[in-house]
Amino acid sequence: MIWVNEHIDPSGIVYSAIACCDRTAAEECHATFQSALTDEQKEAGWVAQLRTVDSWEEVPVSALKLS
Repeated sequence: MIWVNEHIDPSGIVYSAIACCDRTAAEECHATFQSALTDEQKEAGWVAQLRTVDSWEEVPVSALKLS
């Protein structure tokens, strides 16, 4: 299982992404992604999302991939 952290802007575009196979690292990264969003960004519709995928082919091309 691969964990993918994403910052998504109000139009649905992935602004930044980090992918890794370590659940603990992914959860820590997600907490950092969430805390990095300003109140203004949250009000505008920015989100921090943590999801899982089954293969590296499903990870966004722009993601930093950690193994």
